[in-house]
Amino acid sequence: QVQLVESGGGLVQAGGSLRLSCAASGRTFSSYAMAWFRQAPGKEREFVAAISISWSGGNTYYTDSVKGRFTISRDNAKNTVYLQMNSLKPEDTAVYYCAARRGDLISRADLYDYWGQGTQVTVSS
Repeated sequence: QVQLVESGGGLVQAGGSLRLSCAASGRTFSSYAMAWFRQAPGKEREFVAAISISWSGGNTYYTDSVKGRFTISRDNAKNTVYLQMNSLKPEDTAVYYCAARRGDLISRADLYDYWGQGTQVTVSS
């Protein structure tokens, strides 16, 4: 069982930055692929970024709309995954969720086993 707790959301002006954190419980954090998803009002949850388990190289994968602006990383010593978000746009406004799964990183939300409660990110124009 893995419990995930997100933090770091807030209100920021367009062009600004935020760093989201996701703290995970459990001793096997390093064996989970981790991802960030987001859900805007009236829209489906969408994939944002993912990072593989460490011994597979810590590979990362991003949705096209955030490439070059967002960076996902993980610190296995702290059981934490981060999402650094730069050059934020109003269309980035959403609730951001952290997710974990055993196995390879993937962009399908239904294949993730554990979810956090979400953190709100609001970007004003």
